[in-house]
Amino acid sequence: MKKTLFLLLTLVGFSVQASSVLSMKERSVLIDKILEQRFSDVLPHIMEREGIDMWVLMSREYNEDPVLKTMLPSTWISARRHTMLVIYNPGNGQPLERLAVARYAVGTLFKKAWDKEAQPDQWGALKHIIEARNPSKIAINTSDAFALADGMTSTEHQKFMAVLPEKLASRVVSGERLSIGWLETRSDLEMQYYPVLAQIGHSLIATAFSNEVITPNVTTTDDVVWWLRDQTRALGLTNWFHPTVSIQRQDNEVFDQIRAFSKRPGENIIRPGDLIHVDFGITYLRLNTDQQQHAYVLKPGEKDAPASLNNALKAGNQLQDILTNNFKVGRTGNTILSRSREQAIEQGISPAIYTHPLGFHGHAAGPTIGMWDAQEGVPVQGDYPMFAKTAYSIELNAASFIEEWNKEIRIMLEEDAFFDGEQVTYLDGRQTEFHLIYSNESQ
Repeated sequence: MKKTLFLLLTLVGFSVQASSVLSMKERSVLIDKILEQRFSDVLPHIMEREGIDMWVLMSREYNEDPVLKTMLPSTWISARRHTMLVIYNPGNGQPLERLAVARYAVGTLFKKAWDKEAQPDQWGALKHIIEARNPSKIAINTSDAFALADGMTSTEHQKFMAVLPEKLASRVVSGERLSIGWLETRSDLEMQYYPVLAQIGHSLIATAFSNEVITPNVTTTDDVVWWLRDQTRALGLTNWFHPTVSIQRQDNEVFDQIRAFSKRPGENIIRPGDLIHVDFGITYLRLNTDQQQHAYVLKPGEKDAPASLNNALKAGNQLQDILTNNFKVGRTGNTILSRSREQAIEQGISPAIYTHPLGFHGHAAGPTIGMWDAQEGVPVQGDYPMFAKTAYSIELNAASFIEEWNKEIRIMLEEDAFFDGEQVTYLDGRQTEFHLIYSNESQ
């Protein structure tokens, strides 16, 4: 009876997940609506903040600038031929002018501004458009430090600078901060739907870390990984990275960062007494999740995880609070990292913080708040300041010594959150209790 009821609840949960996912046509309409709002409400503010009145982006088919790719209509899978986009802010509160110096209009988002029959030279047409508007600063996507802001190829850069007269060439600047601002800033409409992504991810993890998927002494970590991949696809979604499932248990193995992050064994049978960890992310509506949670496999006679493990989880939650309480507009990632680590150590926590922005990309643009192998801070990317209306993957771990196991373990947590400029809100809550998996003897 218990198993039948559990299966029923699982199927109901899957139905709820599926009902939350829009059809492809519905997604298309929503993605384009989100883009229109971003161009009308988000981008003008960022261009004014960074003092840029013209932004030139370009991509050849299948070699897309990461930023330009986020601006394409929902029905465009990639750029076509050589797509050149010009975004011009005329100022005085007027709407942005969005032009496509391309063979086609870019949906309804960018108006076609090149007639090949009248002007066969695409570069000449681009030059004419720029000259006619005489911008003070022309941003292009070049950056030494931020890969997502370095989308203009060397060939395009060479040709672009060669076609401009000296007067305009001297006004060309890096669009690094403009690119980051566009990528990291979330719109109001996006934030209506982002929590749905987090909820779907949590629901899939909860089912994966249950007896519906795991039979102790039979199921392997790799079985759970592929279940997550299959169920993501069954919902009509994709993963932006291959999930990982790993185990910490009462043995002589010492936790190793490199092994934990890049050399986990693929096949490992899940047994009673294991502490299981998952790293999992989905992509939907051009947005991404990145989540890590833990489960405990009950041993015979157990009704809950050992108190020492529950206390370790509490320490992980405490570290999350310390970190998010240090989020402040204008504060750099390195400052947030150092303050949080100092406070955590003062409170008796052994911290490792490696939090990153989240949005159009899983490891997205914005301030880097530590890396697992750079707890002293990250040059340049860590010096970027925090802005309001940005999303983050609150990723970290806290080390705790488990007396029953006579070893140190890591509670590795990752939850998606939004910073509105004043406070941090988790998109779908966070893990404060272990998922529990029953063995035959413990049910």
